[in-house]
Amino acid sequence: QVQLTESGGASAQAGKSLKLSCAASGDTRRANFMAWFRQAPGKEREGVAVLYTGDGTTYYADSVKGRFTISRDNAKNTVYLQMNSLKVEDTAMYYCAAGLWVADRLQEYEYNYWGQGTQVTVSS
Repeated sequence: QVQLTESGGASAQAGKSLKLSCAASGDTRRANFMAWFRQAPGKEREGVAVLYTGDGTTYYADSVKGRFTISRDNAKNTVYLQMNSLKVEDTAMYYCAAGLWVADRLQEYEYNYWGQGTQVTVSS
């Protein structure tokens, strides 16, 4: 089992930045792929960014490419999501997810472990 704990969610104005953290514990060998998803009210959960811990390869949804950066600190078993140039449409609950083997990187069904989420609210 892998336990994931997110933090860093907050309210921010459009154009500003926020950084989310996801601390992993337990059998982290099962967390080959680490990802951030988000879900806005009334919308489906969508994949935002993915990191393959094997070689550090990253992948982003088009909606955040160039604005968000996923990174990791192996010593702390923590993955981050740096969010710059925030937009109102980035408002959502952000979830950290982990999976052992992932084929379709932005699909939630690929991930076995989930955190409880952290709220990001962006105002104009």
